[in-house]
Amino acid sequence: MEMRTEVASLGEFGLIDHLTRNNETRNAGTIVSVGDDAAVIDQFGRQSVITTDLLVEGIHFDLMYTPLKHLGYKAVVVNLSDLYAMMATPTQITVSIAISNKISVEALEEFYEGIYAACEKYNVDLIGGDTTSSKSGFVISITAIGEVAPDKYVKRSGAQKGDLICVTGDLGAAYLGLQLLEREKKIFLENPGVQPDLQQQTYLIGRILKPEPQAEVVEWLNEKGIMPTSMIDVSDGLSSELLHICKSSEVGCVIYEDKIPVHDDARNIAMQFGVSVTTCALSGGEDYELLFTVRQEDYETISRNVNISVIGYVTEKEEGASLITKSGNKHQITAQGWNAFA
Repeated sequence: MEMRTEVASLGEFGLIDHLTRNNETRNAGTIVSVGDDAAVIDQFGRQSVITTDLLVEGIHFDLMYTPLKHLGYKAVVVNLSDLYAMMATPTQITVSIAISNKISVEALEEFYEGIYAACEKYNVDLIGGDTTSSKSGFVISITAIGEVAPDKYVKRSGAQKGDLICVTGDLGAAYLGLQLLEREKKIFLENPGVQPDLQQQTYLIGRILKPEPQAEVVEWLNEKGIMPTSMIDVSDGLSSELLHICKSSEVGCVIYEDKIPVHDDARNIAMQFGVSVTTCALSGGEDYELLFTVRQEDYETISRNVNISVIGYVTEKEEGASLITKSGNKHQITAQGWNAFA
């Protein structure tokens, strides 16, 4: 029988002390961390970039198939992804949670293990947060702070006609990983004796449960002196992110179906499920890749990076946003992406 410590036995401050007892500081800019009324950070003449994400049990994650350590890791990573999408370097995070009494101290320790793993991997300091109780499941809110050299951040609004549209990694895999988990959950609920067999699908499952932000690509772009004209992270599917850039930049775009990068595992499972892998890439979401535009003169450098695919180009606003299919037909791109309020 594993130990179970009730959160109430520690109290709020006892819980925070317990969860942050081994918290370490990695950045010189973190002057005062956890344990005071507020944190103090010094950006040494750089600009601060700040983002917040809220994750709610039953809407953003299902604890039936999401290990708590993975959840802690992912909660941090989805925020860092937004900072990288501005070309910023993440430095600090705050973590706030609301928990129901079904969650034990041991469960929270696991969750924090994931948070600390992400902090260590991406060199980020946990500097504060809050805990409270919840009547409706587990709620996580994380704020991430990053820094950037003055005015070297990239917004969604700088794309210009003729720019190339690029995307990192591959798309649609996270959505298919989620479909696999949902299918196994359904089978399990109908026959609790059946053990899920997901050994063959570690890539797709990993993409949904343990995504990684595109730190290397941002470092590489900085190194090569390439400043994207616009950038966004792909959290809600390629089509809705493209439309965000088009709307913010007041431009149109053309992308090519056969240029959209998809993983072989995603292609195979999409065939099994009888869905189009292109649809998964366009509308799936949670890939946490970066979608960005660069000037044409950066093409040669960009094409040398195997992690980046050029999928199309920016046009006049009047031309709208369109996809050229493998058979050469032109389709208007619509935002079929994930909608939190649907």
